[in-house]
Amino acid sequence: MPDAVVIGSGPNGLVGANLLAAEGWDVTVLEAQPTAGGAVRSAELIEPGFHHDLFSAFYPLAAASPVIRALKLEEHGLRWRRSPMVVAHPAVDGSCAALSTDLDETAASLDAFAPGDGDAWRRLYALWERIGGQLVDSLFTPFPPLVAGARLATELGPSELTRFLRFSMLPVRRMGEEEFAGQGGARLLAGTALHADLTTESAAGGMYGWLLCGIGQQLGWPVPEGGAGRLTDALISKLESAGGRVVCNAEVSEVVVRRGRAVAVRTTDGREVDARRAVLAGVGAPALFQKLVDAQHLPSRLLEDMKRFQYDSGTVKVDWTLDGPVPWASVEARRAGTVHVTESVDALTLHSSQLALGLIPDRPFLLFGQYSTADETRAPAGKETAWAYTHVPQAIRGDAGGSLTGAWSQSETDEFVGRMEDEVERLAPGFRNLIRGRHVFTPPDLERANANLVGGAVNGGTAQVHQQLIFRPVSGLGRPETPVKNLYLASASAHPGGGVHGAAGANAARAALGIGGKLKRAFARGDR
Repeated sequence: MPDAVVIGSGPNGLVGANLLAAEGWDVTVLEAQPTAGGAVRSAELIEPGFHHDLFSAFYPLAAASPVIRALKLEEHGLRWRRSPMVVAHPAVDGSCAALSTDLDETAASLDAFAPGDGDAWRRLYALWERIGGQLVDSLFTPFPPLVAGARLATELGPSELTRFLRFSMLPVRRMGEEEFAGQGGARLLAGTALHADLTTESAAGGMYGWLLCGIGQQLGWPVPEGGAGRLTDALISKLESAGGRVVCNAEVSEVVVRRGRAVAVRTTDGREVDARRAVLAGVGAPALFQKLVDAQHLPSRLLEDMKRFQYDSGTVKVDWTLDGPVPWASVEARRAGTVHVTESVDALTLHSSQLALGLIPDRPFLLFGQYSTADETRAPAGKETAWAYTHVPQAIRGDAGGSLTGAWSQSETDEFVGRMEDEVERLAPGFRNLIRGRHVFTPPDLERANANLVGGAVNGGTAQVHQQLIFRPVSGLGRPETPVKNLYLASASAHPGGGVHGAAGANAARAALGIGGKLKRAFARGDR
C-alpha cells in the first residue's frame, strides 16, 4: 500500500510526489492520459523533426521557483535554454520595446521611447533585486507566509512597506503611467500582465507584469532543451530514483472517504488504490469537490462557495512549422523567444473589454513564441517551430469581428486562426508564405487533451485578485488542506495559482508531512 496517492502527473503533482518521496514515503502518481506531464508535454505534432510544446511553452516561474531549483533537475537530464532577447513588443510604426537579460540593452530600448525611461526601469529592477527573492518566497509558500513575509517587511521597513503595498495593487495601465514617460515600458508590463486573464485595469495587474519582467531581466524566460516534456521527464526520473512511480491510463473517478478520512482512490476501471497517509489531488477544485468527493463528506458552505469559483478565459493555441525564421520587421523581435503581438496598451484594453463582454476578439492579442532563438534542437536546420495563443471568452455571446458563434467547427476555427495570422503578418510581412503546416487547439480540444484545462482555461482559475491568496479556491486561508482529513488540494486551483512553479504541489506535500517532517523544518529555517 503506498503512503500517498497523487492524482495527476502535471508539474504540481510531480513536485508534490517528489517532496514526499524524498522523505521516504512510498508514492504512486495516477495519470488519466496515456502520457504523463499534464500541461507540460511536447510532441512532433505536425511533421517529423519539429518539436512542439502542447500547452505551456516557456518557464519564468520555474526558473524562479525555490522548490523546483531545490530538486536539482539538471542532474536528471534537464537543460535550460534561453533566447538572447527575453520578450519583444513591436508595433507597425517600427518601434519595439524589448526586455533583455542585459540591463543596459533593456534600458536603451526604453530610452528610445522617452529619454529617462531606461533609468525608470533600472529603479524598478533595483527594487526587484532587493526584494524579489523574499516576494517569491512569500507568494509561493502557504498562508500565512510568516518567515518570508517577515523578511520582506524587515527589508522594506514600515514606511516603504505601505508604499510597496500600494504599488502592488496598481492596475498595469496605471503603473505604466506612473513609472514611464513613453509607451515602451508600459507595453512590456501590460503585455506581460495579460499572459494571465488580467486586464490593463485589473487591481494588482501591474505587480504581475513587474514580477514576470523582473524574473525575465534576472533569469530570462527559459525553455527546456528538446521540449517541455524534458521537464516532465526530469521530474519523473527524480521521483523514480527515490522509489516513486507514475501510472498512466489511470483516471480517478472517486476519492474514497471513510470516517472523515481519505483512505483510497477509485479509478474508472473499478480499481481501488489505497493511500495509507495522504491523497494529493492535482485536479481543479470544482472537479475535486463537485465530482471526486461525495457531497456528504463536505460542508454545505464549501459546496455553496464552489458555485462561485471562476475559471479564467478560454484559449486558442496554434502551432506552426515554418520554412524559416519569422520575418519580423523589428530586429529586436527576431532575437526574442517571446513576442507580444498587439499594437499598444489601448489595444490590450480593447481586447480585454471584448472578452469581458463575451465577444470573440476581432483583433486578438497574441503571445507568440519562436524556438530557433533559444533551442535549435526544436526544428531542422534553417527551419522554425513557432506557436501562439490567445484568449477567448469562456461563455461566448457574440463576435466582435463577424459571425463566429464559438461552436469551434472547422470553418469557424479556420476563420479565427486567420485573424491570428493576420496579426502576425502585420508585424512580420511574409510570415504566411513560410507556413508549412499548422496544428490548432480550440478550447474544447484543450479540455479533451487535459481535463484540468476546463473550457481552455490554462490558469486553473482566474488570476483576478478576488480569487487569489486567501480567496483561492474559496475564501479561507489559502492553504492546501481540505475538510477531509489526509486530502490535500495540489493543483493550480490552490494558492498560489497558475504557472509552472510547483508551489501548489509543494504546499500540499508540506501539509501532508506535518510539523514533524524534516522538509517543514528546512523550510522554516529557509534552507531552499
